[in-house]
Amino acid sequence: MDLDPEDVFKDEEDGSDNEFFQQSASSKEYVVYLVDASPKMFNTTCPGKDQKDETHFHLAVSCIAESLKTQIISRSYDEVAICFFNTREKKNLQDLNGVFVFNVAEREHLDRPTARLIKEFDCLQESFMREIGSQYGIVPGSRENSLYNALWVAQALLRKGSIKTADKRILLLTNEDDPFGGLLGAAKADMTRTSLQRAKDAQDLGISIELLPLSCPDEEFNVKVFYADLLGLDGEDLVQFMPSAGQKLEDMKDQLRKRMFTRRIIRRITFDITNGLSIQLNTYALIRPAVPGAITWLDSVTNLPLKIERSLICEDTGALIQEPPKRFQPYRNENVKFSMDEISEMKGISTGCLRLLGFKPLSCLKDYHNLRPSTFVYPSDQEVVGSTCIFIALYRSMLRLKRFAVAFYGSSSHPQLVALVAQDEVAKAGVQIEPPGINMIYLPYSDDIRDVEEIFPDTDDDAPRADEDQIQKAAALIKRIDMRDFSVSQFANPALQRHYAVLQALALEEDDIPETIDETLPDEEGLAR
Repeated sequence: MDLDPEDVFKDEEDGSDNEFFQQSASSKEYVVYLVDASPKMFNTTCPGKDQKDETHFHLAVSCIAESLKTQIISRSYDEVAICFFNTREKKNLQDLNGVFVFNVAEREHLDRPTARLIKEFDCLQESFMREIGSQYGIVPGSRENSLYNALWVAQALLRKGSIKTADKRILLLTNEDDPFGGLLGAAKADMTRTSLQRAKDAQDLGISIELLPLSCPDEEFNVKVFYADLLGLDGEDLVQFMPSAGQKLEDMKDQLRKRMFTRRIIRRITFDITNGLSIQLNTYALIRPAVPGAITWLDSVTNLPLKIERSLICEDTGALIQEPPKRFQPYRNENVKFSMDEISEMKGISTGCLRLLGFKPLSCLKDYHNLRPSTFVYPSDQEVVGSTCIFIALYRSMLRLKRFAVAFYGSSSHPQLVALVAQDEVAKAGVQIEPPGINMIYLPYSDDIRDVEEIFPDTDDDAPRADEDQIQKAAALIKRIDMRDFSVSQFANPALQRHYAVLQALALEEDDIPETIDETLPDEEGLAR
């Protein structure tokens, strides 16, 4: 087999398919939606989108449904499970009373959302009372504790995967701020203690528990009664909890079909500072371009993804070649053979670690040195204890001396130089706008920098020049149209929104395509004013 040098030494990470543009398995998220199905959730109403009253249960289900539709677009690798507690029927692997895990055929309890799951979950409210039912799971005279059972089932569902490769969360939706309010004395104290211990056990395993409270129209949800202890809230966190929780609920209700790359760990890398001294860093992708998902070929009968396999056949005998192929390169009338392992070893220029080379003044770093979107790095003590302490010392020194670090980084096929620039924390009115850390900027090689070509001849007569008055007016115009507090997240790509809306209508067999709003169009009313 001829050896093509261009093919052997090509950059495997070029293009939009590399690790920085795709959600990898290391950034997965496992979520269990834990929904209270007690009669109080059906009896309490609140104003809906059309100014019509809707029950808290309807609100919770619609929020989860919208979140699932958005997840297929923005976080397709994440896996979810939906669990109801305070139910009449029970359906869970632990066979615990008052807990019902909702699922559809051909899907694990904790799995990626499917079109069938979303369709049946959308229609669940019509048949919920008939097939699942609602009842109070914590009543006087009974030892049943539906909240404890629900946390146990959720924790068991999240046993899948490791906390090193996935984030695990339990989202609890309820309008009952005191689940043990109907009990007295020792029974109440015992159930409260066991429920708090069950939640602590889950948190010790790396599972975060988040509460999305639903307040009654005449009474606000009082998190201090019980859930502050379950979530571990105190001080400023307790004061800020209700506004932030309300904002999360609004986000779930009004999510756009945006493909946004959330700030999750892309890769854990080792930073070699000097001989024998290394720390661990987590890398994050802050801003990446949004593109439609890659095409996946499906089987026309089973609708399952096709797996491509390649086999080599001998031209002389027609038999399958079992041994790994070897390639050769002609050299001085002789064919030099290479095995695939030898080729991989030749391509192994870099070990994949980040290695410090030295420091330079910030004035040496130019704007045009930014070759592609930078990566944000932050220390982690998970595997290398003391990484945060060393990172902070290096970070503070770089800020104080106004210098950036030059380092060598890259995969075995794409090594390159990077600049590590310290970023100071930016806070406004007590709210963090930019976190402290280091940005990793990918530096170009000399071949990547092109000189600006002159469009016009080097004569004053042929090249049009602006006079001083025109320059001043242009500068004043630019200052007037400056947009304050601008963020790329404020505007959705209308073409992508339309693309996702059509996909949703096809997947869910909807008659009408959801309406999309083009936020890039000019504000006619504002311009008129």
